Amino acid sequence: MSRSLKKGPYIDEKLQKKVKVALETGSRKPIKTWARASTITPEMVGLTFGIHNGKKHEEVLIEESMIGHRLGEFSQTRKFKGHAKKGKLAKVYGSSGRFEE
Repeated sequence: MSRSLKKGPYIDEKLQKKVKVALETGSRKPIKTWARASTITPEMVGLTFGIHNGKKHEEVLIEESMIGHRLGEFSQTRKFKGHAKKGKLAKVYGSSGRFEE
């Protein structure tokens, strides 16, 4: 369910202050943040954020097409290693996908 239009987009207060300071100083240094739930606003376009994924900060450059999305959408928390193809399961089920002995 989306957030009420009456309330407006959620932006963490500390993050908003960091964005304001970065715009005033013209700093190109990445802004570290743990606020994955914050919505991307037009003021953030062109800035680089270090978004925490639970282990490290992944650097993301904010573009116009990202406005309205959440910061967490661009920093994956799980690493996809692919589907199992070889090994025990492939031998047990065979190429037909059914259990074979």
